[in-house]
Amino acid sequence: MSEQLTDDARGAVWAKAGFSGLVVGLLVAAAVGFGGAVVPADPAAAADETTSSAVTLTNAGDALEPEGAPFPDLSVNVSQTRDLVSQGIRVSWTGGTQSERPAGTTGGANFLQIAQCWGEDPANPGHPDRRTCQYGGTVGAGSARDGNTGDADVAEEDAIYTDPSESFFVPTYTGIPFVAVNPEGIVDEKLAPADRVLNNLKTDANGNVVQKQGVEFVDLNTNPFFTAFTTNEVKWAGAGADGSGSVPFEVQTAMQSTALGCGAPVTQPDGTVAGQPCWLVIIPRGTGDSGSTEINRSGLWWDAWEHHLAVKLDFKPLGVRCELGAAERQLAGSELVAGAIASWQPELCLGENGSPFVLSQGSEADAMVRAAGTAPSPLAFTSRPLDLSRTADASDPVAYAPVALSGIAISFSIDRQPHPLEAPDEYKARAGLPMTDLRLNPRLVAKLLTASYVDSLPSDADKSHIGYKSFSEPGKNPRTIVQDPEFREINDPEWSAQIIVSASVADMLAPSGRSDLAVRLWEYVLADPEARAWLDGEPDKWGMKVNPWYSTNPVVNRTVNPTGQGLALPTETFPKADPVEKPDTTVSDPANGSGPINLVTWRPYTHSFADGAYHVLRGDGMLLGAWDQFAVPPKFGKTVRELFGSQKVIGVTTAPAAELYQTVTAALRNPAGQYVTPTQDGLAAAAAAMTPTLAQPKVVQFDQAASAAKAAPTAYPLTMPVYAALNPKQTDADLRAVYANLIRYAARDGQTPGTDVGELPPGYAPLPQPWVDQALAAADAIETGALPSAPPRGGSTAPVANRTVAPPSSSQQQQTTPAPIASAPTDPAATGDAAGDLVGAATPADPELGVSAAAVPAGLAAGLATALTVPLMTRIRRRSWS
Repeated sequence: MSEQLTDDARGAVWAKAGFSGLVVGLLVAAAVGFGGAVVPADPAAAADETTSSAVTLTNAGDALEPEGAPFPDLSVNVSQTRDLVSQGIRVSWTGGTQSERPAGTTGGANFLQIAQCWGEDPANPGHPDRRTCQYGGTVGAGSARDGNTGDADVAEEDAIYTDPSESFFVPTYTGIPFVAVNPEGIVDEKLAPADRVLNNLKTDANGNVVQKQGVEFVDLNTNPFFTAFTTNEVKWAGAGADGSGSVPFEVQTAMQSTALGCGAPVTQPDGTVAGQPCWLVIIPRGTGDSGSTEINRSGLWWDAWEHHLAVKLDFKPLGVRCELGAAERQLAGSELVAGAIASWQPELCLGENGSPFVLSQGSEADAMVRAAGTAPSPLAFTSRPLDLSRTADASDPVAYAPVALSGIAISFSIDRQPHPLEAPDEYKARAGLPMTDLRLNPRLVAKLLTASYVDSLPSDADKSHIGYKSFSEPGKNPRTIVQDPEFREINDPEWSAQIIVSASVADMLAPSGRSDLAVRLWEYVLADPEARAWLDGEPDKWGMKVNPWYSTNPVVNRTVNPTGQGLALPTETFPKADPVEKPDTTVSDPANGSGPINLVTWRPYTHSFADGAYHVLRGDGMLLGAWDQFAVPPKFGKTVRELFGSQKVIGVTTAPAAELYQTVTAALRNPAGQYVTPTQDGLAAAAAAMTPTLAQPKVVQFDQAASAAKAAPTAYPLTMPVYAALNPKQTDADLRAVYANLIRYAARDGQTPGTDVGELPPGYAPLPQPWVDQALAAADAIETGALPSAPPRGGSTAPVANRTVAPPSSSQQQQTTPAPIASAPTDPAATGDAAGDLVGAATPADPELGVSAAAVPAGLAAGLATALTVPLMTRIRRRSWS
């Protein structure tokens, strides 16, 4: 059996690539998306937004066997099929039937299953071999690789994988083996006929069973290759009443699934290197198959499998793109620029001053201190100017070159769960389908950041400090944001019919560490007078109060911060300030007790902003699992991610990461009172309304309190510029020339939106022309060793049509303590002149959606473990600058 999948080309893939190449150079991408807006409810609308490699499949034209298929008119659109990396793609369809969710012993009814496979079926060219599909890891009815059935229900194509019944007590068993791509394998030989095959049956050359299951049983669903924690399969993707649906799908490379091997570098006959291709398979499931009137048998069994649709997936090759042996150059600071740097990297290796780069993501403030010195340092990437209080100089010696325009995003994946009795029938008909529109104002963001909802604190912990005493005396703080009257007031009425509860919608996933992004998010909150008053201890009109450990007000006669000091905001972090703890009960209750749970254990940090989007894509709210008293030492486990139909998670991320992982983003209220998502137009509109910071006129920001921001109704409020920054007096002239080369490329060719190598990936907006001029002038200054004596050509450093701007607000002064509430208007309104067009070239049209990626050079071995388990967006070495 396994010999059918073995040939010289496949056997040579891993020998030629070498896993060392995968370790030292991980592919990076900024990928497909829908402009950061909500997922289109109509798949036809989604089709208009797809990339040039989008593919539409139909049952009539593409199914292996269209006759007898559950959905004769099924049409499936796959948003991207080429230049893939570790990312999300979107699968949308029409022509289905309204779905029923899984329940008990059935996997549901009238739905699709989606999986990734690596090998082609020798008997059916143009279709994947079902033995090579990553399927079965989620376990459950209708989604396993194996199971029992009656002899008469076994299809002829399944007979080779079947052990017929010998008695009433030993029913007929069918198990579709899994064949991994990597020939070295990791499976004990005694469990399988070949190292890389999981199988419960052995057959002879004629296909006859020579060893039956039960002798050396292999669990085909929970195995060394993939588990419920790592698999990317979709076991249930539901359609609405009109038969249409849309879900994101996580595409995995060899870095996430060695058994699939997708993207492993393969040398072509012409000497070029390509990524090993794979397959995407869509299996329609009706109301029953394989002799059953329910969906409780495997989608890999022939009765279901014969109706599958599939498309080949082409991957960018994993590995080093720059010439081996070239000296690595260090970059440090903002995660926000990582996707762009990754796309530009191959082009930056070329030319006289070409070089591979390694970006150490971490505190921008720390990176700036090093970049401000005269000793050679990494080129810093920042969104705020140098903090002069941390240097010995009285003036800022740094040249600032704008290189990227993007922003913070809040992603969510929340599936409908309407009240079974009170919800209208039209809402009940959409049960299990994703909510695609969510609005947040600054005070709601503050609530998610401050552990103020009841479910954000550990179960069985004392929650009386937020008003909760018991189920019968819950207080006025809602369980989650979904039950918050303020949330329901500004969102679609359908939200009010939902009974969604979970810790993962009582807060939002956020990264540890320090960053400019955290500062900007807190500044967004503090600029709103209602949000600031709430943080200061004033309840909202429904009575909800801030968790006192997060209160900015220490005054005794009001909401008191138990520390005796108000929480200093804005801050560079997302603190877990509440020391609440569920006590250890293992001694008092040895049989059922569990260990202590604090806020970090209950709601852990993500590894990065990009990691937040990845968890949202997977529906993984990072919920705490059950206590394992038999572990050594005893510990809590991790809850398996929730699958489509029951997902509920919110996470703070970046616009490029949201695009990469195809997550839906919340619309945020801007200073003009409008709710805007991080589209390219929204980012560009915010750039047009930015004003200079008080500390450094060459660094601009979207000041929430400025009149220009209040007059920009289409501006996305969490838009941020990223600057490359360095002291031109640094002593290494060669290194400065390399950095200048990077800046020039970033500001010119690197601002072309697109998905090819060297282009500006989705999630970014092109720089306004004055910013380009400033960047080029800064690059000249860095290379020549002297700051420019005159403003860059084009005039202003800020991209506003009218250079008469409001005085800098308190948020521009980077204070650690917020200014008095009275200094802000009580009701932000759109005042002043409307924001004009960008100076210089017109804002480019939205780019084609797709993927752009590049690998980084050697030096990632230390981060291998993390890279293999958490596919960070950038694939660039990440260090902590604490």
